[in-house]
Order: sequence, then C-alpha cells, then structure tokens
Amino acid sequence: MSLELRLLATSEAVPEVRRLLRHHGFDVQLCVTELLTNVVDHVGEGTPVTVRVVRTPYGPIRVEVTDPNPRALPVLLRASLADESGRGLAVLDSLALRWGVEPGTDHKTVWCEVAGETGQAGHAAPALPGLPVAVTPSRSPSP
Repeated sequence: MSLELRLLATSEAVPEVRRLLRHHGFDVQLCVTELLTNVVDHVGEGTPVTVRVVRTPYGPIRVEVTDPNPRALPVLLRASLADESGRGLAVLDSLALRWGVEPGTDHKTVWCEVAGETGQAGHAAPALPGLPVAVTPSRSPSP
C-alpha cells in the first residue's frame, strides 16, 4: 500500500493533508504535519512538495516529504521552554523509529518510519477542494 500526494506546501494545506491522512493514524499525521511545516518555514510558502506514505516490507510505515531545495537541511534542535519554535524535529525524533534525509542534486527527501496501522489501506483518498493534490494509490511497496 502506498499513497502519494503532490501539492504546494502552504499553511492552509497542512491541516487539509492531515485530514486526508486521518485513516493512517496519529503518528503518520503528526509526522507529515511537522515535515510540511518545516518546508513552509525553511524553504518557503508555496513550495511544491511530494508527500508519500508507504507500508514498508519489514513493517513500519514510511513517511516522506520531498521538496526542491537540496541545501535547506533539517536540524534537530533542543528548544528551551521560552522558545516559540524549534520543536518539530524533536517531536518527529521522539515518534519515529528512525528518520533521515536523502539528498539529491535538485531536491531532498526527509523521511521517517513509524509503527502503526494505516487503517483503510489501498483506498483512494478523496479530493480536497482548493488544494492542488494528485493522489496515486498503489499496492506495490517501495522503500
């Protein structure tokens, strides 16, 4: 089972994508939220991204967010109580079994793997009004 979404990373898109992934479990929703928010904050509002949610052959669910900026790499920060931001990757780090970055020459993919059930595997997600989203369900697992 896999799901692929192509969209523009905007503040408005984040909750819409989270709702779209409601059947994939809280951990998947939260990880996608944090990764999309990082793109908005560090690459820029309106950046084209690809979000993938894939059941791996060895069990966990892999979440990937690919954006076109290979230089804006994520950094795990330890925010203080007074900091207003900087906790996204710390949340992801605490939820994920593992996570990392796959750099490319013209893009990067930030990924994580979480345990959990995907819910309605193989069902196409509904279209979201106002969001430029392409949904491609398939049954072939990919890393």
